Amino acid sequence: MTQVRERIQVTGDKLVETIKKLVHEGNVRKLIIRDGERTVMEIPLTVAAVGVLAAPLLAAIGAFAALASDYTLEVERRGEKK
Repeated sequence: MTQVRERIQVTGDKLVETIKKLVHEGNVRKLIIRDGERTVMEIPLTVAAVGVLAAPLLAAIGAFAALASDYTLEVERRGEKK
């Protein structure tokens, strides 16, 4: 299995909504939230952790979103086996 990384530019008001959508897709292994080049938060996602930690995690992300206007999400996904 390979890992694929992508970067998504998002404004603070869309950060939580975008993360919810990515988590719902189910193939995301890790999210890295960056403000410029600074890593604000790095979140490994597993099926068990998403169910238990989703609400507090999204609340913390919402607090970060209120502090700045532009973020970059680095998304690490499980890729197709070649």
